[in-house]
Amino acid sequence: MLGSLKGLLTVGTDAGLWIVPTVHAVWFPPNTVHWNRSHGPMEGWTVYISEEACRNLPSQACTIRNSGLLLEAVVRAASWKTGPYDEASHRIARVILDEISTLLSEDFCLPFPRDPRVKRVAQALIDNPSDARDVKTWASWAAVSERTLSRRFVQETGFSFRTYRQRARLLRSLEMLAEGQSVNLIALDLGYATASAFIAVFSQVFGKTPAAYREKMYLRGNG
Repeated sequence: MLGSLKGLLTVGTDAGLWIVPTVHAVWFPPNTVHWNRSHGPMEGWTVYISEEACRNLPSQACTIRNSGLLLEAVVRAASWKTGPYDEASHRIARVILDEISTLLSEDFCLPFPRDPRVKRVAQALIDNPSDARDVKTWASWAAVSERTLSRRFVQETGFSFRTYRQRARLLRSLEMLAEGQSVNLIALDLGYATASAFIAVFSQVFGKTPAAYREKMYLRGNG
């Protein structure tokens, strides 16, 4: 499990891409191969849990919002010395497991489609969210019918093509904000006609303007 206290972390697997904003964490079941990278200054933590202890934890990767209790338990566990744990340490460990199993998941993921043709389009959208080609043009590029591409996006990701591209743009905008880029530059680079159009969409989804969200990203402890 990887958590962010300050800054932004991107984590990926063969199944999808997760963005981990401040005071969030991403949970992966045992034996999940993954990679991660930070964007700008970042402060975070990692918890490793034995496979046996994961039986009651989520079976799928997910992003969760940290609780104060989870963070305090993780900080306490980080102070443990190597060696057998006493009963007090076991109680702290159980708190961590209980919190992971009960905290609500939040939707900061871009799942990858299974169909190789559709996955190719999804990866291209993630690599270049500003690409404004319509679904018909993308279908031709991927050698698949427009109807199949549209249907498979919904079936295999839960999002329409248009919504998937918007999510790719917004999640990339979080990375760009963390890297210190200006709101105007982000809007133009991601294909929005104006900065105000980007701000309106961002605020509708995240509940804050991009500037306010960036400030929160670097204020430890705010959620």
